Amino acid sequence: MMNSVTVSAELGLSLVVPEHGAVPLVASLDYCAEDPYAIKMAFHVGTDEPVEWIFARELLAAGLEAPTGEGDVQVWPQDGDASDILNIALSSPFGEAHFQAPKSATAEFLRSTYQIIPEGSETDFLNVDSELEDLLWRT
Repeated sequence: MMNSVTVSAELGLSLVVPEHGAVPLVASLDYCAEDPYAIKMAFHVGTDEPVEWIFARELLAAGLEAPTGEGDVQVWPQDGDASDILNIALSSPFGEAHFQAPKSATAEFLRSTYQIIPEGSETDFLNVDSELEDLLWRT
């Protein structure tokens, strides 16, 4: 099993601020075979620690093609076939944010994750016994 394999990428994003235009920032995308369903997105906003969100790889992939997501993470492509913009909306009890990311760079990152663990084969890389043991020992 190749559980320590990871894929990382940095994306230049825009934070969409109504009535003020867009604010550029950088986010890191990380995918690790140890958690084959999840993507971690870390926003570097000038504090010591980045703001991190974890959401499904499948959600990000589906959002490249059509609006997807309910609740605190929503992803959708910009209108127009030629657009290279992917919209990502995040909400929490502390606020909401709308980001625009380069769709092509996001798709390339996802292609790299599928080289590690192909789409649909995530369960082949889960060690349920180990995960259960970790949960039981934490309590």
